[in-house]
Amino acid sequence: MIPYGHQDINEADIAAVEDVLRSDFITQGPAVPKFEKAVADYCGAKYAVAVNSGTSALHIACQAIGLTQGDMLWTSPNTFAASANCALYCGAAVDFADIDPKTYNISVDKLLLKLKQAEKAGRLPKAVIPVHFAGQSCQMADIAELAKQYHFIIIEDACHAIGGTYQDAKIGSGMYADMTVFSFHPVKIITTGEGGMVVTNTASLYEKLSLLRNHGITRDPVQMTRAPHGSWYYEQIDLGCNYRMTDIQAALGASQMVRIDEFVKKRREIALYYDEHLRNLPVITPYQSPECQSAWHLYVICLKSGQIKKSRREVFDLLRAAKIGVNVHYIPVHTHPYYQNMGFAYGDFPEAESYYERAVSLPIYFGLSTDQQDYIIDTLKKLLI
Repeated sequence: MIPYGHQDINEADIAAVEDVLRSDFITQGPAVPKFEKAVADYCGAKYAVAVNSGTSALHIACQAIGLTQGDMLWTSPNTFAASANCALYCGAAVDFADIDPKTYNISVDKLLLKLKQAEKAGRLPKAVIPVHFAGQSCQMADIAELAKQYHFIIIEDACHAIGGTYQDAKIGSGMYADMTVFSFHPVKIITTGEGGMVVTNTASLYEKLSLLRNHGITRDPVQMTRAPHGSWYYEQIDLGCNYRMTDIQAALGASQMVRIDEFVKKRREIALYYDEHLRNLPVITPYQSPECQSAWHLYVICLKSGQIKKSRREVFDLLRAAKIGVNVHYIPVHTHPYYQNMGFAYGDFPEAESYYERAVSLPIYFGLSTDQQDYIIDTLKKLLI
């Protein structure tokens, strides 16, 4: 089976992890700040806080801005559930703005219209999470202008997008966002096994994020409410979680960061090869904004239903039967039963629903060979023509 995504682990990665296993620290030790610095420096951000998953990163980002009951967070319906669930963890409400039919990212036009309506109703969001779907940045300059006008905080969900650029700046630089969240799951650009990170340029957010990942506990006398009883003393001053990353994970992440540009370069070559060889098939290949260089976490085609005799389900099943591990990203969040029990319904966000009905994610990862790509393309041709 050719998977849709797969990690690439080399001998240097294995050696980095082995060094930690032979050291005095295997939980949170010196490897974690080393990894944080590598990511922050790469993105051009001042601060980074490593955690145990992208979901945890989203959660503490919401906590850090004080998102709570009575607040509202908006995001894209075309994303993994974590982009919305993070608000619910904080007791806040969630809503969505529909997607752009070309980029599959949150639509600035739909967002503006929804903001105007929300302003009249007195129900503006405290935060918006633009999701950089498949690795391509949203229109962050326009979203930042809306944030100034309507006074909301921006948390970039860049779980697909480390290594990508927007307006010639690395995603995560903080040019247009208060915080940016990354994921290091094995199918992502780099991996720590499981892991995530929040990057920011705001010192107060950094301090809050660092506190929240570790139970809300501090050993810093400056943050304490009373004089320390001794060198053992610590205080819980907030309600946080145990979201710490281990040194084992961080060592792998720091080693992977050495090759991040190589990883992204190969993914772009794979995407261009797909573009070239699929152009005459009844599919829509991914549109790329001239302002962006995608990190290409995913390569998604949309089937031109009226030109194909088979359904998306049939195409998907036949590709899987041919040992091509295609996938679908994503089932719109508002269509899940949990969200429908909250009042959302089919028809609420038609662009996201239309996209979902036609989408198929093709394999894309560093180790994918040209021969494997040719096999995928040839199989598609036989199925679609």
